[in-house]
Amino acid sequence: MPRFPQGLRALGGLALMLASSPAWSTSPAAKPALKGESCSVEGLMDQLRQGLGSSSKAYRDYLNAVLREAAVSLPSGELRAAFDRETDPAMVEQLAAALVSRSEREAEKDAIQAVARRALEDRDPSVRAATVRAMRRTGALEKTGDMYERLMRDGSPEVRMEAATNLIEDNQYVYSGYHGPATDTAVNAATASTDPKVTAKILESLDTRKLGPEAGQKLLGMLGHESADVRRSAALALGGVPAAQMGPAREALVGMYRGERDAGVRKALVQGIAELGFADAVPELRKLRSVDPGMAPEIDAWIRALESGVQEWGLLLREKQRLQQVR
Repeated sequence: MPRFPQGLRALGGLALMLASSPAWSTSPAAKPALKGESCSVEGLMDQLRQGLGSSSKAYRDYLNAVLREAAVSLPSGELRAAFDRETDPAMVEQLAAALVSRSEREAEKDAIQAVARRALEDRDPSVRAATVRAMRRTGALEKTGDMYERLMRDGSPEVRMEAATNLIEDNQYVYSGYHGPATDTAVNAATASTDPKVTAKILESLDTRKLGPEAGQKLLGMLGHESADVRRSAALALGGVPAAQMGPAREALVGMYRGERDAGVRKALVQGIAELGFADAVPELRKLRSVDPGMAPEIDAWIRALESGVQEWGLLLREKQRLQQVR
């Protein structure tokens, strides 16, 4: 493992001795013997605890990286014991990340289970939230069973929101929207949540191109949620479902539009319909134009964008925005 802080101290001390000693002291016999330092959990924790108070973010990041790299070779029992007894949320997060690193590198496959248990069971919500953060952008989503569904029912809003952020960032940065089970886990967690803000945050940011049929049915059910934010987010998420689910999704969005009263939800419904059909959605959008005159400009902008022939969704969104700005 890296021993840069110890090495730098040794090097600095040696340089000082050389600079202050007479020339004859540089003979081989007079040179001080350099001794290697062993890497220990206690030593790393002491450095990390001091470093977390540093004003230098680069130094803090460096120490965090050292602990993660060292985790693979550190004594497992000592590392787990340190994690179990630590109560400072900042330190808990770093020790949890070290255990996750061991699991990710298959040095200790079940180490992540200890982290998941503390995320679910610790009495301190700040510690639970810190432990959840330690699993972000890792493979924890696939290795922790129903943990995220249970976290959605945590009594702490901070814990619930940290768990939602994990689901979003794991799907975006670890799986890039191409792993169906990860998408399904996020939808299952969102539907298990009793916090509309958390549910909406997950759904509105989710890439659903690999969504499974069962999770797709749950997502359709979210269109009937009492929260307008959840209905809006569900409508946006349904716009990206796989081809096999497009028919039912499009039918549900069109049917819902006629009875929906919230303007924000209606706007999301129109976007979902457009994404599901592209140019084929134009006839349906024309029919919906008369349902709510206030939505006519929004629908007209979508029709013009869809008729432009753009076939990539991100570019189509920009084209629609451009058309609205030039009017």
